Amino acid sequence: MAQTETDMKMRILYAAKKLFARQGFEGTSVRQICEEAGANVALVSYYFGGKEKVFHAIFEHFFPGRQQLSGGEAAFAHPVRGLSLIVREITRFSLTDLELSTIIQQEMVLNTPRAEVVNSFTSPVWSMARSMLEQGRKEGLFHYESLDQALLFVMGATLAHKQIGCGRELLSLPNLLADETAEHTLHFILKALGAPGSPA
Repeated sequence: MAQTETDMKMRILYAAKKLFARQGFEGTSVRQICEEAGANVALVSYYFGGKEKVFHAIFEHFFPGRQQLSGGEAAFAHPVRGLSLIVREITRFSLTDLELSTIIQQEMVLNTPRAEVVNSFTSPVWSMARSMLEQGRKEGLFHYESLDQALLFVMGATLAHKQIGCGRELLSLPNLLADETAEHTLHFILKALGAPGSPA
């Protein structure tokens, strides 16, 4: 594939990601995507086969779960390290790629026809978190009564900064720092689970 073709495809994906986050999938036309990308309107069909497939391609190119988490197989041999990797990466991702994390939130909250695509990328990550919680309890590393409730707590704490909405003025730092937030969130979760070595 020629470099110029690759560049154009990425320009279309970046443009679509920006517009989908700003005005929603339904509110964005192929023409708007191409205008934003500086591309011929026919290229969306030529490269991707339509707007729906552009949506899927955005996740294939930008969603971090498969790339970053797949590099941590050794961590998943230990429940605390495995869960820590998941919490850190999800928190960092949602604070650094605001466009894609906004798209995920929009599609899941509205339960759109594209929620299935979103779920195909996010569900394996949360399934791994569930496995880490289950394994950690068996090994006496985590202490909780209900696996479902523990998973909901981990998911809620990890994504809490996405839900603050109009309460953001209550925060001393309205623009949260990704690494700092990831570490604070992780410490909070590990302490609640009674993990060994978690802060008192």
